[in-house]
Amino acid sequence: MAERGKVSRDWEPETMAILAGRDSNQGGLAPILWATTAFAYDSVGQGYSLATEPAPERFYSRYGNPTVNAFEATIAELEGAEASRAFASGMGAMSAVVMGFCSTGDHIVAQQQQYGGTQLLLQTVCPRFGIDVTFVDGTRPGAFAEAIRPGKTMLVIAETPANPYLDLVDLDEVGALVGPMTVVDSTFATPLGQQPIAHGVDLVLHSATKAIAGHNDATIGVVSGSEELMTWLWNFAVLHGANASPFDALNAHRGVRTLGVRLAKQSDSAQRLAEFLEGHGSVCRVAYPGLESHPQHHLAQRQMSSMGGLLTFDLAGGSKAGERFVESTSVAILASTLGGPETLITHPASTTHVGLTEVEQAATGIGPGTIRVSCGLEDSGDIVADFEGALAVAG
Repeated sequence: MAERGKVSRDWEPETMAILAGRDSNQGGLAPILWATTAFAYDSVGQGYSLATEPAPERFYSRYGNPTVNAFEATIAELEGAEASRAFASGMGAMSAVVMGFCSTGDHIVAQQQQYGGTQLLLQTVCPRFGIDVTFVDGTRPGAFAEAIRPGKTMLVIAETPANPYLDLVDLDEVGALVGPMTVVDSTFATPLGQQPIAHGVDLVLHSATKAIAGHNDATIGVVSGSEELMTWLWNFAVLHGANASPFDALNAHRGVRTLGVRLAKQSDSAQRLAEFLEGHGSVCRVAYPGLESHPQHHLAQRQMSSMGGLLTFDLAGGSKAGERFVESTSVAILASTLGGPETLITHPASTTHVGLTEVEQAATGIGPGTIRVSCGLEDSGDIVADFEGALAVAG
């Protein structure tokens, strides 16, 4: 039996999501907001100790903050990690990993199917600092291993499920790579959907802005891994400055506590919507790991405990049909985020991946009629009916 107030990793993830990160709550049921930039200390000696201690909880909020630390502790428990570090956004987390661990002359292997912001960071910023990047097809077995340059490759970066077409990467294969540190962006899956560290992956990253916070009221990122790697990353993060706000950490921590019920509802709606779209004549392709038609359905069943609330489809009518569709829904809202309580739709070619060329978009599976959907918490019947009406308008 677990001691009251202590988290047990024998608990199911949904239980840990509710009970983790309460050490600094002082008996309060809700997360406490420490809205301060700094804390007083009693002596020069105490100040010195705090200034040289990794992630001190009460010194200066760029170094650490009780509200942020409580959120970090919760994510670490959910990921089965020794520690976590929160950042001002998902891209703040990714840029800290890339720039914090890589130096001039280093090499990165990354998959070509990934969030457009990550791809632009790797292909436009890294070359300026003399960091070479090789992009591979993350769905092809052996692709990452073949691209590794012994003694040069510092990071292997994967994203699974990948934005926007939900391509999957075999986590066991990534975790078995020898040499470079392995990083998995697990934003679409959430910590309740998969745990990359259990597969041998070194670092797992989330844009916690999305499903983890879950209410479209926090902008925050988080990285989890070993204590050693997190201490190294913390030392860079203090200089990097993209630290998480206590306000965002509070909202994200509150959101984590309902992640289990939200993810279950959103996954059920996504499955129902995907099955409807797959049988519709105006739709030429549907990508959802829960569909048997998904080329990596069996891999999803093996490494994911939830198929998630995201799906993507292509309209046969192309760009014009896509525009008519996203402008004709009444339940679904046109917005470039995901994971919240509202059903959201976006046109990746003109939003999330607009910085890529048409060739680069095509390499990630994005076409002119591609639509990404983040299922919300509305009645699933209302969502399907809304899409049916918008498809009739789109033609």
